[in-house]
Amino acid sequence: QVQLVESGGGLVQAGGSLRLSCAVSGRTFSRYAMGWFRQAPGKEREFVAAVDWSGSTYYADSVKGRFTISGDNDKNTVYLQMNSLKPEDTAVYYCATPQRQYYMGNVYSPSAYAFWGQGTQVTVSS
Repeated sequence: QVQLVESGGGLVQAGGSLRLSCAVSGRTFSRYAMGWFRQAPGKEREFVAAVDWSGSTYYADSVKGRFTISGDNDKNTVYLQMNSLKPEDTAVYYCATPQRQYYMGNVYSPSAYAFWGQGTQVTVSS
């Protein structure tokens, strides 16, 4: 059974940093793409960042240059380092992974992902 558990959210002032973690169990981590999404109140879930099984990374334009996604195969964990945070980054952040290993499709769409974590709240104050 695949399980994803996020941690690391919290309250931070604008300009600050947070690092989110997503621990994955139930599969061989290195064979699967991992994505981060976020959802603010009243808004649709949106793509933030992803890393595919080959290590290629993808970012939303709104976070490019500020956020970094990385993975640790030994710890079965994916991270999202968030720097220069803005109030508009406030949202619940979710990690997710597709059903298929070696997935090379559209990593930007939530529909590509079969398994999701419970989410972690990030609040950026102005």
